[in-house]
Amino acid sequence: MPEPRPAQPDATRLQAVAQDAARDAGGIDPALLGDFLDAVWRAVVSGRRLSTARTARYRAVGEEAAASGVALRALLDLYLSAAWRLWRSLPPVQDAAVDPEGVVTAGEVVLRASDDAVAALTEGYQIARRQLVRREESHRREFVDDLLAGTSDLPGLLRRAPRHGLDLTGPHAVCVVRADAPFTDGTAQVAAIERRLQGAQADADALVATKDGALVLVFAAPDREAVAEVLDRLRDVLGSPQRTGWRAGVGRPGPGAGGVVGSYEQARRALDLGDRLGAGDPVADAADLLVYEVLLRDRDVAADLVETTLGGLRGVRGGVDAYLETLEVYLAAGGNATEAARRLHLSVRAVTYRLARVRDLTGTDPTRPEQRFGVQAAVLAARALGWPGATI
Repeated sequence: MPEPRPAQPDATRLQAVAQDAARDAGGIDPALLGDFLDAVWRAVVSGRRLSTARTARYRAVGEEAAASGVALRALLDLYLSAAWRLWRSLPPVQDAAVDPEGVVTAGEVVLRASDDAVAALTEGYQIARRQLVRREESHRREFVDDLLAGTSDLPGLLRRAPRHGLDLTGPHAVCVVRADAPFTDGTAQVAAIERRLQGAQADADALVATKDGALVLVFAAPDREAVAEVLDRLRDVLGSPQRTGWRAGVGRPGPGAGGVVGSYEQARRALDLGDRLGAGDPVADAADLLVYEVLLRDRDVAADLVETTLGGLRGVRGGVDAYLETLEVYLAAGGNATEAARRLHLSVRAVTYRLARVRDLTGTDPTRPEQRFGVQAAVLAARALGWPGATI
């Protein structure tokens, strides 16, 4: 007659099973099993499934594992490995020759217990992960808002920056992008831009975020080559501006958190100015628009310059735009009417006619060297102010 099996599980044996299962799962902490092995043992002996209260404990274990950074795959591997390793030690399995039917019942109980535990673990893990993701997104949004607004807590900002992939001790530049459709966090396009900017190893000093429907890129800019490389990568991902209507403004690099704030404001102004100027390049670089910033520093003075110099062109037949374009190209060509005609795809006679009309209507002669600078400044200011369509 066989000896009776112990009513209580062997604690040493359960500990060995837990340690072996932890090694199977990549060396995670066996303490994450909690009382699972003891519970399975007792469930098999009693022939009952795990209680609801006990299953709820595994939901809490899943939450704890997520908060600790344990991978869900490793957590589930730990429990499933523990279950099959415990199998041979269960009383009904050791008494299989005496009671074969008991092995079947034990198998059902173990599978059911494993299923219940895994379901609870997964539920708790996923809930915790969603909470962590939301919390991380909230922290990231707060950091982006504080960084771009220029928070007064500079030491705190510098401490938080590395968590978001930035080292603010060096110079950074900011690029702001707008398109026909607003940019939103979590989209495939934003993720693709982030991957492209961060490089294959995801170790580049760059932050990609969205703000007020615009895409905002904050990146290390030790030199002009670094800025050019980021803009090239951006173009690669966004594709043709004709397809999505995207346009961008990039600010000048600056050191520290203050440099980021300044570059962000410059990028926004450059984007707005690029739209007004109608430049062919979708990227407006603040470094190339300094003259406009100088002209617009006092908008009233700039508006007065435009009206005084070009006001006579209001209401001209065919519209002001053709005359502004002619003046721009003529002055850019160094006052050479033949070259201006070639660039405008017009006859020289058409160009000289328009220049004469400017002289007659405004009293200013762009062909006279001493007046060209004033005319050019007025034309630049007109483009920047959106004259004459915009209210100055």
